[in-house]
Amino acid sequence: MGIIETVASPLHIRVLGENIDYQTVWQQMQVFTQQRDENTPDEIWLVQHPPVFTLGRNGKMEHVLAPGNIPVIPIDRGGQVTYHGPGQLVGYLLLDIRRKALGVRELVMGIEQSIITLLARYGIQGQGDRDAPGVYVDSNKIAALGLRVTRGCTYHGLSLNVDMDLEPFQHINPCGYAGLQVTQCKDLGITQTPFELAGELCECLAARLGYAVVEWC
Repeated sequence: MGIIETVASPLHIRVLGENIDYQTVWQQMQVFTQQRDENTPDEIWLVQHPPVFTLGRNGKMEHVLAPGNIPVIPIDRGGQVTYHGPGQLVGYLLLDIRRKALGVRELVMGIEQSIITLLARYGIQGQGDRDAPGVYVDSNKIAALGLRVTRGCTYHGLSLNVDMDLEPFQHINPCGYAGLQVTQCKDLGITQTPFELAGELCECLAARLGYAVVEWC
């Protein structure tokens, strides 16, 4: 996939911080998307959440095997069940894809390629999967994707496993696939923290998705 045509409108990037309640950010994304207009700059929000399982619109509870005391929250993105927790970088992409004349599949591939480019900087070969969106290293999932599109605008986004406790993934069928194994940057030799990697990832996303101006807010 080639780089998407560059647009003049800026991309705003906000670091929301660590240990940020999932439902609070979800509601903020919905409000932002409902209130934005054709002149609202696109944004990426960077965050780490306390432990939580999220179940997509078409998600099946049968893929939540044994959540224990970790909450399970049904939400409005696509996809099945995934896990968020400390040490995982979550990036929410609040984009006007209608303004960018960008299709959903093209956006998904752009996100995947951005993560693959980031991993390649550290000598790690990642791959996408057309039938199961996300990024994989040796068939182990390192990044998950899930989007919501309304009125031509997206929210939700991606999660990249950086330096976290992977054990909770054993309590679900990740993304609805029984036996799917996950991995993380730390186990592949990357020592950067989630927010240290965030700058590089946003650089890759901005270049791949065609933003000439990036502003950290």
